[in-house]
Amino acid sequence: MSTSATKPLGLETLLEQALARWENEGGSDACGPQQSPLGEDAESPVPALTNAELVQLQVRVIALENLVISLLADSSDAQRVLAREMAAYISPRPGFTRHHLTTHAAAQMKHMLERAGLFRGVADWAVDG
Repeated sequence: MSTSATKPLGLETLLEQALARWENEGGSDACGPQQSPLGEDAESPVPALTNAELVQLQVRVIALENLVISLLADSSDAQRVLAREMAAYISPRPGFTRHHLTTHAAAQMKHMLERAGLFRGVADWAVDG
């Protein structure tokens, strides 16, 4: 049951919260920063990925990218608009330092939307710059 104290969050607020966690690599959530079970001073060793593991990650990323494209091709107009807005939202905002990975991620999202449009057969589905 909804009361005035449990007002639903707006879409913009939800997007900001999701991106804040993403930009921070999941470093914090509603309960505060994530803590290592080993303590603050202890660093857990991260083994280097083998070539076979890197190849497997590449294959999975390619599969996921194509799966997303197929889902976007059959998505509603509202879902495609939301995807375009998310790509624009993660692009560097005025006054913030441009980071090449963020810029590249936004470009990749736009490219996936364009590729999905090709599968829809809709000529006016290209994403603006």
